[in-house]
Amino acid sequence: MQMRLIISICAFLLSASSAFGQWEQLGKAIGLGPKTELGDTKIASGLKEALKIGAENAVKLTGKTDGYYRNDAIKILMPKNVRSLEKGLRALGAGEKIDEFELSMNRAAESAAPEAKKIFADAILKMTIDDAHKILSGGDTAATDYFKSNTSDELTVAFRPVVENSMEKFTVTQRWNALTGQFQSIPFAKSTSPNINEYVVGKALDGLFYMLGQEEKKIRTDPAARVTSLLKEVFTR
Repeated sequence: MQMRLIISICAFLLSASSAFGQWEQLGKAIGLGPKTELGDTKIASGLKEALKIGAENAVKLTGKTDGYYRNDAIKILMPKNVRSLEKGLRALGAGEKIDEFELSMNRAAESAAPEAKKIFADAILKMTIDDAHKILSGGDTAATDYFKSNTSDELTVAFRPVVENSMEKFTVTQRWNALTGQFQSIPFAKSTSPNINEYVVGKALDGLFYMLGQEEKKIRTDPAARVTSLLKEVFTR
C-alpha cells in the first residue's frame, strides 16, 4: 500500500514537471520568457534612458547639414497645393529657382532641429510611472507618440523664430514670392499662397518625429541598439 502511494506521488510530480516545462516553452514562444521583476523605478529609468538616447540621435540626424535635404524620407518639398504646377514652372525655366527654394527650406529646418533637445529633455523629466508602463507595453512608436502629445506645441513655438530667421538668412520668403509670382504666369493656374513659415515649421516637426520614431523602433527591435545594460534589461523580454 505504501509503495503504491509513493509510486502515485512520483507519477504526479513527473506529470507536473512536464506540464511546467510545456508552459515555459509556450511562454518563450510568445515572447514572454522567464518572468523577471523589474520594478517600477527600473522600468521608468530604462524608458527615460531610451527616450534620451532616441531623442539625442534624432536631433543629431536632423540638426546637421543635409539632415533633411539628403534624407528622402523627411526632405521638405514644394507645398502640395502648388506641386502640380512645378512641372510647368520648370518648363518655363524656373527649375533652378525651385531647387534653390527647396534647399533653403531644408536648411531652415536643419537650423531649427537642435532647439528640440532641451524641450525633449524636459518632457523626459516630467514622465510618470504610468507613462512609462504605457510606453513599454505600447506599439513600436509609443515613446514618440508620448513626445508628440507633450512637446508639439512647445516645439512649434521654439521652432518658429529659428525657422523664420533661417528663412530670412537663406532668403526663403523672397524665393517663395518670386515663385508664386511665376505661378500666375501659368495659364489656368489658381492663385495660391500658403503661409510658408508655418509650412516649414510643420514639416520640420514632422521630420523630427519621424526620425525619433525610427530610433525608437531600433531600440525596441534591434538588440545592438540597446547600448546600455539598463536598456538591455528593460527591453529584452
